[in-house]
Amino acid sequence: MNKVELLGRWTRTKSEEIYGIKSWGGGYFSISDKGEVMVDPFFGDQPGVPVSLMDIISGVRERGLDMPVLLRFENLLDAQISLLNDSFRKAMQELNYCGSYQGVYPIKVNQQQQVVQEVTRFGQRYHHGLEVGSKPELIAALSEMKDKQACLICNGYKDEEFIDLGLYALKMGFQCFFVVEFPGEVDLILDRAERLGVKPNIGVRIKLSSKAGGHWTESGGDRSIFGLNMTQVIEMVDALKERKMLDSLKLVHYHLGSQVPNIRDIRAAVQEAARVYVELVKEGAPMGWLDLGGGLAVDYDGSKTNFSSSRNYSIQEYCADVIEAVMTVMDNSSVDHPVVITESGRALVAYYSVLLFNVLDVAEFERYEIPGQLDESVPEQIRNLHEVNSLLTQKNLQECYNDALYYRDNIRDMFNHGHISLRERSLAEKIFWNTIHKIIELKVRLKRIPGDLVDLENAIADIYYCNFSVFQSIPDSWAIDQLFPVMPVHRLLEMPDHNAILADITCDCDGKIDRFIDPHDVRRTLPVHALKDNSDYYLGAFLVGAYQETLGDLHNLFGDTNVVSVRIETDGTFEITGEIEGDSVEDVLSYVEYDLRAMRNEFRQTAEEAVRSGLISPRERREVLSSIEDGLRGYTYYER
Repeated sequence: MNKVELLGRWTRTKSEEIYGIKSWGGGYFSISDKGEVMVDPFFGDQPGVPVSLMDIISGVRERGLDMPVLLRFENLLDAQISLLNDSFRKAMQELNYCGSYQGVYPIKVNQQQQVVQEVTRFGQRYHHGLEVGSKPELIAALSEMKDKQACLICNGYKDEEFIDLGLYALKMGFQCFFVVEFPGEVDLILDRAERLGVKPNIGVRIKLSSKAGGHWTESGGDRSIFGLNMTQVIEMVDALKERKMLDSLKLVHYHLGSQVPNIRDIRAAVQEAARVYVELVKEGAPMGWLDLGGGLAVDYDGSKTNFSSSRNYSIQEYCADVIEAVMTVMDNSSVDHPVVITESGRALVAYYSVLLFNVLDVAEFERYEIPGQLDESVPEQIRNLHEVNSLLTQKNLQECYNDALYYRDNIRDMFNHGHISLRERSLAEKIFWNTIHKIIELKVRLKRIPGDLVDLENAIADIYYCNFSVFQSIPDSWAIDQLFPVMPVHRLLEMPDHNAILADITCDCDGKIDRFIDPHDVRRTLPVHALKDNSDYYLGAFLVGAYQETLGDLHNLFGDTNVVSVRIETDGTFEITGEIEGDSVEDVLSYVEYDLRAMRNEFRQTAEEAVRSGLISPRERREVLSSIEDGLRGYTYYER
């Protein structure tokens, strides 16, 4: 079948399958009849008209903002908050749970002011609160929280200032809890509370024996760095009893880890924590709240498995299993059902953000034409490699592949020792890559492909150079091999006839994405389309709302991207509700302590010295300084 026939048969369904958008999209993302990625926050009970990301890109471009740009969809955050809270309430109703649910959003997951503000706004109808782990986060939370019925959970290492802030929050009517992470914190909390004349709400973080799989398995277990072991919990209870403050102990908390892929691990942890809760009630503590921490995973690859970038449960199943596990332990001990708290952050904000970027250039591994015969003056090793190419058949693929590697390595060694010329080495490279292309074409006809040849396509993958920084916008892809869905956002009715890895524009060999989602494994290349002259090619990285913005660094001084907030209406129109310009060159230089005024003076002096030396004219000096100013004000990323 030729390429034209394949193109004619390519459909939207094939693009949906190859990029897995129906599996990881959560119902929010789809592909239109025009072959464009669509977003629809109203896929459930409130049907709406999806909006094309290409229409949003046009709107962003018309407003003068360049790629890369981070889109934040207000509706998706609203929808995820509703989904989590409604799922817990439904599970409680169906199981006759007598307590209630109150979620809190951990600010550390995405601390951007706009994100925290919208979480509190959309969560207010559910009394969805915040979790903080530092003084800056506590101050941010107090500035954004308006709902006094929502919980404010204070985790982390706490000094006097931190504790005083939380105690003042209590005085002002906030439902604030101090979670004891270290044995020495109890006395400090009680001392400060006595001084300020307020009774604290105390919780205790426990170290579970239960552990979870995934990237963050060390968050749980006996060797986790935060929390009290069972002996320390009893010592804390005794200390509270001694000071007649046991009635301040109201909450048990644990943290199993972020992105827990296996529901069995979640159930085991809930049961263990619930047992500790029951025992604290028996000790005489009033209790009332059971904080199950984070861990609710996002299915990044759509495989619905216990793979580290997936999960083998839905949000509805998570809620039902959690409530059932809590009920079972409480009912067996005749203890009242507590208020269940979860600190789910990733599941709330991951869908909220989409990173869009354009492709700047491509380096293709071409299939070189080679001569039918070589001159006798060509070194023997190169002639042997050429013979391997000419003798290649479907029956001897493995043998010829091994021989080609052998001769290629010998030829490179000969070049390094000065025995062949650069031109001769170039000829050998052409023959070798021509051979690899032929092997790839022939291997698809085999019933059983040899192991060495299975992923051979990766060796000839193109490199698509993209206008973004991995380290700034999706650092988890580099740091912990986190998988994110990445795909073209248009041309999806065309066959993606190239396989590529994505390189960013940092000067770093790690600045790339070469691991992509796949329902069965991890792909090493991404199917993409050939670039067209004078036409931008846009890709999107999805589910990047959790952790990526605040973990990003200034590698090569690439700063924050442009950010655009979008609200979608049910009729398919959309409104850009806010825009934040990305960092300028001037911004990032100031972050790393450059004195911009001094820099400008240095540039002026350097240019003036060049005038005095006759290297440039006074007019050129003015143009040089103007270029410097334009550069300082410019976007750190590639601009048109």
